[in-house]
This record gives sequence, C-alpha cells and structure tokens, in this order.
Amino acid sequence: ENLRSRVLQLESSLQQQAEQLSHLEHQREQSEWRKAEELRRREECVRELKLELDKERNKEPVVKYVTQTVEIESPSTLLQLSEARQQNEQLSEKLRNQRERCRHLEENVRHSDEVSCNLQHKVFNIACLYVKFPALQKRLSALPSTLRTIKTDYASLRSQVLTFYLLLSFMNHFLILPQIMAGINEMSEANKDLIEKYRKEVALRRKYHEQLVELKGNIRVLCRVKPVLKEDQHEEGQTVVVTTDPNNESALTVLSKGKAKNFELDKVFHPQATQEEVFQEIEPLITSCIDGYHVCIFAYGQTGSGKTYTMEGSVENPGINQRALKHLFNEIEERKDMWTYTVSVSSVEIYNEVLRDLLSKDGEKLDIKINPDGTGQLHVPGLRVMEVKSFQHIKKVSPRVSSNRITFGTQMNQHSSRSHALLTVTVLGTDLASGAKTTGKLNLVDLAGSERVWKSGAEGERLKEAQNINRSLLALGDVIQALKAHQTHIPFRNSRLTYLLQDSLGKGNKTAMVVQVSSLESNVGETLCSLKFAQRVCKVELGPAQLVLFETFAHHAYKASLHLCSTS
Repeated sequence: ENLRSRVLQLESSLQQQAEQLSHLEHQREQSEWRKAEELRRREECVRELKLELDKERNKEPVVKYVTQTVEIESPSTLLQLSEARQQNEQLSEKLRNQRERCRHLEENVRHSDEVSCNLQHKVFNIACLYVKFPALQKRLSALPSTLRTIKTDYASLRSQVLTFYLLLSFMNHFLILPQIMAGINEMSEANKDLIEKYRKEVALRRKYHEQLVELKGNIRVLCRVKPVLKEDQHEEGQTVVVTTDPNNESALTVLSKGKAKNFELDKVFHPQATQEEVFQEIEPLITSCIDGYHVCIFAYGQTGSGKTYTMEGSVENPGINQRALKHLFNEIEERKDMWTYTVSVSSVEIYNEVLRDLLSKDGEKLDIKINPDGTGQLHVPGLRVMEVKSFQHIKKVSPRVSSNRITFGTQMNQHSSRSHALLTVTVLGTDLASGAKTTGKLNLVDLAGSERVWKSGAEGERLKEAQNINRSLLALGDVIQALKAHQTHIPFRNSRLTYLLQDSLGKGNKTAMVVQVSSLESNVGETLCSLKFAQRVCKVELGPAQLVLFETFAHHAYKASLHLCSTS
C-alpha cells in the first residue's frame, strides 16, 4: 500500500511539475515582453530628461550682473534704485530654483539607470531558467519507466508480505499463544501475592505505630519553660526559680518560699529548646490523624507564658500549627499512589463563651448543635469550612485567622489573647485499592492564658473576659478529673470549650498538651498552678485509641484486590 501511494504521489507530482513548467514558460514570455516595454519606456524618458537638461544648460543667463557707480541726485533716482534691487533679488531667487530643479532632474536620471539595471538582471535570470527548462523536461519524460519498475516491485513485496502474515498467524496460534497465556497467569498470581503482602505490611506498620503512641500515652503532657527575655532582666523579682534536670528529661524543680517542689511529666523542654525539638514530640500524632484518628493538641498556661509563640511561632521560626500542617501534606504526598485525601479546615474562637468564626470577615457568632444526620456527633451550623489543596494554600488563610482574633493588653501581657482559638483540620482518606475510607481530625488549640484578677489588673470588660477564661479552664480541669476517675458522666457541657472538644477529649482519642510556664519568681504562683494541673492530666488514661473506618468488610477488600490483579 505504501508503494502504491508513493506511485500515485509521483504521478501526481509529475503532472503538477509539467503544469508548473507550462505556466512558468507562459509567465516568462509575458515577463520578457513587459520588461522590454518597461526598458524602452525608461530609455525614452531618460532621453527626454537629458534633452531638457541640455536645453536648460544652453540657455543664456536671465540675470546680468552690472556694476555701476551712480550718484544719487533726487528721490526719484532712489526709488528706481530700490526697485532695481528688488528685481535683482527676484531674479536671484529664480536662479536658485532653476539650479534646484536641475539637481532633481539629475537624481531622477540616476534612479532610472538603477531601475534599468535591475530589469536587465531579472531578464537575465528568466533567460537562465529558459535554458534549464529542456533538462527538466527530459527528467520528467524518464519518470514513467521508473514508476513502472516501482509498481512491479510493489506487487512482488505485497505477495511476500501476505505469505509472511499467514505464516506468522499460524505460529502465533499453535506455538506462541499458549506461552503468552501461561506467562500472564503466572504474573497475575505473583501480583496477587504482592498485593496481599503489601496489605499485611501496611496493617503491621499502622499497628506498630499505634502501639508506640499508646506506650507513650494517649494523653501526652509536655512542659516548656519560657526563657528569660532581655526586657525582664532589669525588673524587680525576676530571679529564676524553675530549673530542669539535664539527666532527666521528665523532671523539673520549682523553688517556692524556700522549698523545692519536684514535678514529673512526660517531657520537659529546657528554656533553650527550639521549635523543631518541640514538634518532634508532636509529629507521631499527626501521622495518627492521617491514619483516621481524632487528635487534639493544645497549649495551656498563664497569660504571657508563650503559648501563642509555641502554637503559631513567627514567619522565620514557625510553631506547632505550621509544622504540623506541613508534615500532614508531606505524608499525603508520600501516600498519593495508594491513597487519595481531601483536607478541609475551619477555625473558631471562644470569646466570653461565644463562638466566632475566624474565617469569616465579620466574625459571625455561632452555636454548637447535635448533627441532624442521626450520628449523634456535634457540629456548628454556619461555620465556614474551606477545602485546601496544599500547605501554601493554608499559609494564605492563616493571616486572616490571626488578625480576627481578639487581643488586649493587661498588666501581665501587653498582647494577651482573650479567647481560645481552635484550628480544626479534617482529613478524609480513600484507599485506591480496596475503597476503604478513613476520617481523621486534628484540633490545634491555643488556649487563653489563665490569670489572677488582682495581679493582671483586669477591670470592666477585661474582668468579664478573665472570669470566663478561668471558668472554661476550670471546666477543662473538671472534665479531665472525671476522665481520671472513670466516671460515667463527663461534664463536657459545662463550657463551650470542652463541649466543642468532646470528640477529641473522649475515650479512644489522642491528646497532647503543652504546658507553658514562666521561670521567674514573680510568676511562681501561676507556674505551680499550671504544673499541678499538668500532673493531674498526666495520670489520665483515655483507653485504647479507636480508628474511624468505613466500608472495611473483608469480602469487599478481597473483591477489589482480585479486580486490581486482573486489571494489571
């Protein structure tokens, strides 16, 4: 078929070239006639211009220069002299015009000569083409014999290809096809074994990871000591009374009224600990969230102890929130070949026991309701939930959350957070192989600082804020105390804070609390209160963590794996 199409193309090309040669010959004749006519007209114009130029040159000068010496005798003579001068100037102007015209005529003659040369060059090119025409015509006349040879070769090749095709079909049917089918069956069985081993490895990794987290405790209490800042070193009562043990990462000592009080927690960070060191203790919980667990991470402590810095950090040195979200998306990227995830975020603050949406422009007030879908879960009607595709997308949202949060100055902190801020990240995962789904939730909570009213100098609206903050933190302590005592009724409804965090503080969840304390003597009372609260939390057990899984029936996963094997 290719040779046949090639023959047709050559015949068509031969016919087109013959037509082009005929057309070119006709164009050449017309072009020669036009060029000869144009050349004749140009030569005649040049002759006329030369004759006119010679005629102008042979004319006698119109202006005669006469030099006379006259004596002015009367006004009439002066008038005549003035008129003669005017005539002289007019004649001079005419002479200049005549010279300019002669120059233009000379330029026209030069231009005509150039045009004539170009025309002669084109006529020469046409003559050369006419000389080559017989040779091209001879080559075209030889093409038919070549085409006949190609047609003969094409017919021979076609018969050979047909014979080879019949032979190849026979070999495939009787020899090669059974081997191919056996190879496909063998690869299918190997693929089934690999998928089964992969599923066992994934399940084993998840099991060991959760065992490791549970060994550390489903409630992890971390303590971070705020370093002494330069502005605090020159004030009275700024002696350091909190010390850490370099040989024991779980202990710290507080010197109060001449007595040393020791506290034992899950992890104690010295004042020089970096943001990265703090996050390394939190990182396993982020992986648990992706695996389908509910996780709560919050900072607790007095106002001005550095809770907001630990959770949010700065642009150059981000805190737990930014590092956790970055790690979350890195894990999702690593699992993209096996899982697909949808990530959504929402953010609220609890100010004077009122919920405000931090993602809305006007900070809309909200309330907590029971979800009408029959699951018994809590939800916040009207809360803005944004789906995010990347870590950079969340970074663009964070400044809006920070700017909408309410802060005021007190005697203890010039930029005191007067509300509890909650950033909730929901992760919906789907296993590409089995279709199994997981739902994980990550709550990042920056609690408002606890404070003593007489010390902070709160009055009026600030006093009301302080009372509501302390009341909600007391309710948080009551909830943890009830969990510790394994009571049947847990007072989650005593405050908006505990009610909203019910799904993260209840049984089967994972929680990390970073207790922020000041190392200065002036804050020793607040430091002792925070550490006593932390020790109570440290003794609470939430029970084994529970994974939220849907559609994980064994036969469904088995069918999906068989379908994947057959597809491969």
